[in-house]
Amino acid sequence: MNLTPSLEHPIFKIVGTVADQLGVDAYVVGGYVRDLILERKDKPFKDIDFVCVGSGIELATAVAKALNPSMRVNVFKNFGTAQLHHDGLDLEFVGARKESYNRESRKPIVEDGTLGDDQRRRDFTMNALAICVNEKRFGELIDPFNGIADMKKKMIRTPLDPAITFSDDPLRMMRAVRFANQLNYDIDPDTFAGISSQAERIKIVSHERITDELNKIIACPVPSYGFKLLFHSGMLQRFFPELVALHGVEYVGNKAHKDNFFHTLQVLDNVAKMSDDLWLRWAAILHDIAKPATKRFDKVHGWTFHGHEERGARMVPGIFRKMKLPMDERMLFVQKLVRLHLRPIPLVKEVTDSAVRRLLFEAGEATDALMKLCRADITSKNNDKVNRFLKNFDLVEQKMAEVEEKDRIRNFQPPVSGNEIMEMFQIPASRIIGDIKEEIKEAILEGVIKNDREEALALLMKIAKEKGLTQ
Repeated sequence: MNLTPSLEHPIFKIVGTVADQLGVDAYVVGGYVRDLILERKDKPFKDIDFVCVGSGIELATAVAKALNPSMRVNVFKNFGTAQLHHDGLDLEFVGARKESYNRESRKPIVEDGTLGDDQRRRDFTMNALAICVNEKRFGELIDPFNGIADMKKKMIRTPLDPAITFSDDPLRMMRAVRFANQLNYDIDPDTFAGISSQAERIKIVSHERITDELNKIIACPVPSYGFKLLFHSGMLQRFFPELVALHGVEYVGNKAHKDNFFHTLQVLDNVAKMSDDLWLRWAAILHDIAKPATKRFDKVHGWTFHGHEERGARMVPGIFRKMKLPMDERMLFVQKLVRLHLRPIPLVKEVTDSAVRRLLFEAGEATDALMKLCRADITSKNNDKVNRFLKNFDLVEQKMAEVEEKDRIRNFQPPVSGNEIMEMFQIPASRIIGDIKEEIKEAILEGVIKNDREEALALLMKIAKEKGLTQ
């Protein structure tokens, strides 16, 4: 197969010409070739990897000189690689190599090798493709492991024995799942068996690298597919046991609770249909995370999970810290949604202005995301029940919009500040200041007064008189 028509960008001819001048064979490899053949319109061609049978650093330096004598080349001698930026492209050059691994590390021992050696060390057959850019063979596709055939079958398969491929670099197991999820591919049965046999090896991979791949899975249109592959392979149990603890159904007599693991995955898929927000998707993953710890059974109510929302919110920082997720406002956003995810449900039965004000006050800027999560959390197989709940949520959101327009509660700021109270009554900072502010806030949330400075000041004077702060 020759792919000359697909190599339209002039960079390929330039690299090929320079390689000919240096007397080395050069190839485009990896993800660029894969995505070129897949014609992925969702992924712009930006990163291009070149392999040469020789020094990648020398080739990169010569290419940079041919493009612009003052162009900067980033050289990484320890890895034998070099990078340069040109025309919006990130170009990486490396010499063909073969690798061997120490069992306790993902860092390979690298030696010079042939193109065949370099292709054998690749993770999957679809990533082991190479296109020659030398003039005489320009556009020639080298496909020693039938990667094109696997792509036509929509199959993820390793070039070598999968047990060896995954034992050498266990992160490849996460990548297999991620590619299957992103491309809607299957994983070859032998390759999946290799993942299962090496699942324990994922523990030598840093949480940063695991979470990077996991976030890419979460960002997929149907992320549950990736999570199910992680679960059935045994990997998820190794790095996310809190989620796996949701799996299973327990019976007492004929009373059972639903499988909260698969419920969570359905909620995640439902959220994915509504939003690309990674952190809203994380909230979906964690919204029921404390159900195993709060599960109880009594003869009157059956299975209960009282307080799982509050306990789950307390678990969020620990999970984020362990998973090396950001400990900033993104974590606080997820924590808030986990804590509040049950709050809109009672409003479905009775929508009062006071209850709506309190929810708007507590949810703040996360209100819209919270309502998306609540809608996603309706996973009954009874379509009439689902539609009934969704229509009720429509009414709740309509009421929220009305109350917000009238009372401006979502981004609530006290109409009277603590400093003003101290100055007005010439009193120092003390507990009484907080008590007064709390009383004014409660009056606003209960609808006793409007969220208005004049009404707040009038109430302040009344409270001050009752507390003996005025003559």
